[in-house]
Amino acid sequence: METPLVMGMDESFIRLLVALLLGLVLGTERYLAHKTAGMRTYGLVALAAAMFIIIGQRAIPLYEGYNADPLRMASEIVTGVGFLGAGLIILKDSHIRNLTTASGLWIAAGIGMACGFGFYNEAVFVTILTLLVMSGMYYLEKHLERSHDSDIENED
Repeated sequence: METPLVMGMDESFIRLLVALLLGLVLGTERYLAHKTAGMRTYGLVALAAAMFIIIGQRAIPLYEGYNADPLRMASEIVTGVGFLGAGLIILKDSHIRNLTTASGLWIAAGIGMACGFGFYNEAVFVTILTLLVMSGMYYLEKHLERSHDSDIENED
């Protein structure tokens, strides 16, 4: 097995492709839910995160003797995507909107970072969990809202 610092181009391409595909899966759910960020946005965020991790890993041998650490790149991804997500969140009529979309972009970056490091199992598992939260919890929330609304009507 190759070490992450000396990965070949084929391994880099696989990491990037998996990150893109998993980001697209999440973005498809958001697209179908008619949300602001969709397939392209999620795919690009996951792809970019993976690319930055790979760059960090491949740059280390170029700077022997310096304090090089690919986790520094990862921390900057978290900060940058947080800024991107903050731009999506809006307050309208005393309701916060796009918070789930912003959170989804953040997790897409995490999935991309996992792919960038070659942690495919974790990336796929987190993608599945994220889909369960985004889709499954949506239906549960709607059911609870209907139940709550009917309880209020019955009290009157």
